[in-house]
Amino acid sequence: MKYNLYQIDAFTDTIFGGNPACVVPLEKWLAEDVLLKIAKENAVAETAFFIDQGDKIQLRWFTPEIEMDLCGHATLATAHCLKTILNYKKDNIVFDTLSGDLTVTVDNDMYKMDFPSRMPITDSLPDIITQSLSIQPMEVLKSRDYVLVYKNETEIRNIKIERHLFDQINLDPGGVVVTAMGDHCDFVSRFFTPQASILEDPVTGSAHCSLIPFWASRLRKKKLHAQQISERMGHLFCEHKEDRVIISGKAKTYAIGNFWID
Repeated sequence: MKYNLYQIDAFTDTIFGGNPACVVPLEKWLAEDVLLKIAKENAVAETAFFIDQGDKIQLRWFTPEIEMDLCGHATLATAHCLKTILNYKKDNIVFDTLSGDLTVTVDNDMYKMDFPSRMPITDSLPDIITQSLSIQPMEVLKSRDYVLVYKNETEIRNIKIERHLFDQINLDPGGVVVTAMGDHCDFVSRFFTPQASILEDPVTGSAHCSLIPFWASRLRKKKLHAQQISERMGHLFCEHKEDRVIISGKAKTYAIGNFWID
């Protein structure tokens, strides 16, 4: 059977920037092991599968290894696919997901995602993660992910991970986000996932569910501009709204194709 496949760069307005995601429309769910094999074959950080149910769209996210409970860039990519390729008429797209209903509002070429807020709390870092970091953080917090706070953007750019140590810990489905105030934006970050085929995620929308409330409180402002300073770079426009966060960004279509499953 033939399936459509769309590859989209999220949180960027240029090809080869942001975070690539594959988007696959379905009419009915395939077996979970098949979904995982498709995600592994696609070899990007996330593949989004969706079924249009009329009032809502069922959405699931898979890495090459596991199903995720929340993914920002693949949600943005799916909204972009629906609006610019599949001629979806509504400007408010409601996704039914493992993290509840998530709404994406389309405003010209900007996609505004309404996600849960996950304020991180003070925690301690497992020794194996400490040993794997070339630069040690000033603060350690945790929500779904470990949030490590550093002195400045230069430290974030210079951090190196000893992967043979880092991969000894399993944080499914979370990871480690390193963050600091930005030189040319409110805050910057990078995101690393142990035991994943892709160690550094280029742009991680879900991590901003924790970064936004943290920096909104620290900087005493509700609207923030964030950059994830991976090699591909991503721009996120953020707003803190009590128990919710608005994560906005742009996207570009890279490829449209098909694949076949016997």
